[in-house]
Amino acid sequence: MQEMTPYELLGGAGVVRWLTDRFYDIMDTDPAVKALRDIHPADLAGSREKLYMFLSGWLGGPPLFMDTFGHPRLRMRHMPFAVDSEARDQWMSCMTRAINELVCEDWLKQKLLEAFYNTADFMRNKED
Repeated sequence: MQEMTPYELLGGAGVVRWLTDRFYDIMDTDPAVKALRDIHPADLAGSREKLYMFLSGWLGGPPLFMDTFGHPRLRMRHMPFAVDSEARDQWMSCMTRAINELVCEDWLKQKLLEAFYNTADFMRNKED
């Protein structure tokens, strides 16, 4: 029997869209992550769409981002922005809250948060 991807385990496109929107809703309203919010454009529509497209493929679903923009080259694309441990931790705070609202199974929550943390940590490009 074939193992299910995280994309399938979460429930597919609609759930990945919800996760993306919830992440940005938290980031947009929580004063504790103002520094993270400030490095984003005023209108988050483009950011929401790109993260949704990226997460679709990253989680094992359709490779929407790659089909549209090519290889994500995440670190390179984020080089114009100072990403330090504080930015990583603020990003993770938003994603952790969204994941905690969405995922009930502890094993899946742990797997996702570990993968998100590893990716967010890789994005750091500025010394603390």
